[in-house]
Amino acid sequence: MASTTDTPLVLKSGTSWADAWRRCLAVAPEAFQEDRVLNLWGTSWRADGRALPATSPVDGSPVAGPPRLDGATAQQAVRAALDQHRAWRHVSLPERRARVAATLDALTEHRELLALLLVWEIGKPWRLAQADVDRAIDGVRWYVDGIAPMVEGRTPLDGPVSNIASWNYPMSVLVHAMLVQALAGNAVIAKAPTDGGVACLTLACALAAREGIPVTLVSGSGGELSEALVRAPEIGCVSFVGGRDTGAAVATAVADLGKRHILEQEGLNTWGIWEYTDWDALTAVVPKLFDYGKQRCTAYPRFVVQRALFDEFLAAYLPAVRTLRIGHPLAVEHPEDPFPALDFGPVINAAKAKELDDQVAEAISRGAVPLHRGKLSDTRFLPGQDTSAYVQPVTLLNPPPSSPLHHAEPFGPVDTIVLVDTEAELLAAMNASNGALVATLSTDDEATYTRLAPQIRAFKLGRGTPRSRGDRDELFGGLGASWRGAFVGGELLVRAVTRGPADERLPGNFPEYQLVP
Repeated sequence: MASTTDTPLVLKSGTSWADAWRRCLAVAPEAFQEDRVLNLWGTSWRADGRALPATSPVDGSPVAGPPRLDGATAQQAVRAALDQHRAWRHVSLPERRARVAATLDALTEHRELLALLLVWEIGKPWRLAQADVDRAIDGVRWYVDGIAPMVEGRTPLDGPVSNIASWNYPMSVLVHAMLVQALAGNAVIAKAPTDGGVACLTLACALAAREGIPVTLVSGSGGELSEALVRAPEIGCVSFVGGRDTGAAVATAVADLGKRHILEQEGLNTWGIWEYTDWDALTAVVPKLFDYGKQRCTAYPRFVVQRALFDEFLAAYLPAVRTLRIGHPLAVEHPEDPFPALDFGPVINAAKAKELDDQVAEAISRGAVPLHRGKLSDTRFLPGQDTSAYVQPVTLLNPPPSSPLHHAEPFGPVDTIVLVDTEAELLAAMNASNGALVATLSTDDEATYTRLAPQIRAFKLGRGTPRSRGDRDELFGGLGASWRGAFVGGELLVRAVTRGPADERLPGNFPEYQLVP
């Protein structure tokens, strides 16, 4: 357990899990009990299911776990959501706008509590936790201001939208999507992520429900609830964010049923370096690429580097990666100090940390070359705290083809580098995962970029700069196996959850066609 200062670190005043829980009980007593969160369906908060134990990735201490509902209860919740949907779809647009705007005001009022819950539940540093909350609020407010032309000539779906999302962005992805879906005239269902974020999501749903938003919140095993949340005939659309294995099962189900769907899946996002000299720009961006320990769908875990430039690449990359600030997101020298400025804290849990450590060790044993490994002594911890969910940044050269690090997104602070000699090798390496959400090509020559860019299979491509999901009117999707169904972002999100002309072909990646806007 190490600290970068000589003074033992302490927890910032007023930021303990007990402090956060007391505030939740005071703000939303209908949704929280002394020892658990509740689920919301049929307009009532209910103590259904057994609350599963959970621990914080920050220090291994107990936090609220998601109740485990059974399939029959989930079916009841879906039927109740359909009743809400049939009423809500006839609520006027001005009324829907007013209720969503009131929800945003409530979220703004409790912004810091929502962010603190994200710190404890999923390990986000304070800066990134606040950004997750703010992006949700600001993004939905953009839709509130501009929704009228987006829904003109369109109608809500026939049933509620079922949202099944990963744990890493409960606010800026999941809550954002739910509120826009409701603004467009749909009732919304959310399955709380199993690995973290249930208290934050519960508080957000409580604030929305108070303003009359038709929201349902359930939790439990994905396998047990999928019959209700994916296959039930009452569901009008399935919106999924997660891995390819689970996404493929959801895709099969919705394809069989002909159901509207938005399925965001992972891909190996790559950063290519070819005939490039602006190394100061690369050095500046490398630490930003490690935000939240690369636990996001638009992280860049793979650099594809022209062999002749490898020495210059390392001279730019290694000093940058050595500046990363890691540790307990709430550990300070004095109780009243500002929150620590960190690039990332823990990964989502100790099991994920062990998986990453094992993958790195196995890759090295099979020939990968370790270029950088962070040191525990450079990490900020409280004295004696559990550190089992923390992973130091690692950079490997040439992971072997047998390693998961060669072909899949690690979802943690592990970079891999492969070297190439020709443009054909560059393109093959950048397209290693059959489609990605984002990619970047750093090259000095504009003509080279223009020639190679169309051959890189990513929905968003940057020239020397990282791409991300984006906000407001920025579109988002994926190519190949990284995305199935309708694309989102801007007005496409509204189109994806409403009905237009009978012959409409939504922009998206479907079995029968692909339409890129």
